Amino acid sequence: MTLARRGFLQGAGSLALASVAGIARAERYPSRPVHILVGFPPAGGGDIAARLIGQWLSERLGQPFIVENRPGGATNLATEAVVRAPPDGHTLLMAFTSNAINATLYDRLSFNFIEDVAPVAAIMRTPEIMQVHPSFPAATVPEFISFAKAHPGTINMASGGRGALGHVTGELFKAMAGVNLVHVPYRGDAAAVADLLGGRVQVHFGGLASAVGFIRSGKLRLLAVTTATRCDAFPDVRTVAEFLPGYESSAWFGIGAPRHTPTEIVEILNREINGALADPKIKSALGELGASTLPGSPADFGKLIRDDTEKWRNVIRSAKLTAE
Repeated sequence: MTLARRGFLQGAGSLALASVAGIARAERYPSRPVHILVGFPPAGGGDIAARLIGQWLSERLGQPFIVENRPGGATNLATEAVVRAPPDGHTLLMAFTSNAINATLYDRLSFNFIEDVAPVAAIMRTPEIMQVHPSFPAATVPEFISFAKAHPGTINMASGGRGALGHVTGELFKAMAGVNLVHVPYRGDAAAVADLLGGRVQVHFGGLASAVGFIRSGKLRLLAVTTATRCDAFPDVRTVAEFLPGYESSAWFGIGAPRHTPTEIVEILNREINGALADPKIKSALGELGASTLPGSPADFGKLIRDDTEKWRNVIRSAKLTAE
């Protein structure tokens, strides 16, 4: 036997053994309870989605999928814990748009989100909203822009915190509309909405869930949603992009895993999560959050993360934003 042929057969044998090992590893997965780390408190949209998907995976894969809330550092604490976990699929992350924002907002993170977290599956997308008090003298986005240009620096723009999604959503609006708004950060959207109701701020960019009841009761006026397409929860409300072409901002949620998690395990999770997103009950439950589902491959989710990271990098650098 020639050396070349012997080397070929040895290489083929190694590949075969690696393939068999991967299959065996996947067949054993999960071998114990799986923990899904959520970087924000309970009861929010991402937490609800994690629990819905976790219950589905528990039923399909035969081990408990336990949701752990680890708020802090704008999701950075939970992300770091997942990055440091063994890459065996038993510690997962509920990834969020904040991860894409934080990649630029924080200059001393101990991890690189894109490099250190493997995308597994996107779950859903929810809109941010632009809303005002009903007494504000603008009922549409064009009217708001005209008023803001006539009164530069006099409109207070509330968000759920410096560097939060609502903040950068507002900064993107300021840049594209060419208006000067004064940012007023709060500790969460609930506090921002409370001051909007009280008339202490004039406009709020933030999540739909925090204000939907006030909007339906007429206590707040929804000017627009920030997604590229209209929201099923308010189909008659126009998007910001209908007035500022190319504008888009949304909250996305999905599952990530530590880098080097075996491809076979990622594929199992991706397949099962996509199955959950096709289930009418889960689709309905997510729809009640104002969300649209995002089925797709790990590569699809990876592209979404990279594209959003680049978009918010440009906004953050242009607005010269830094973490608190």
